[in-house]
Amino acid sequence: MYSIMNSNDLLNEINRLRKEMIYTGMKKGLSNADTISCSKKLDELIIKYQRKNNFKKI
Repeated sequence: MYSIMNSNDLLNEINRLRKEMIYTGMKKGLSNADTISCSKKLDELIIKYQRKNNFKKI
């Protein structure tokens, strides 16, 4: 699903997932498996967005 998204769609999904991760972290804790899973998905999307927009590594 994520591989065919344009930059705006990726940003929207990143923001949605970020909010979900924060909510899950507040309700279940930062070390909860659901929070960590959400964080990993968010990491993947951020990397895809950076690659799509040719950001340079720091």
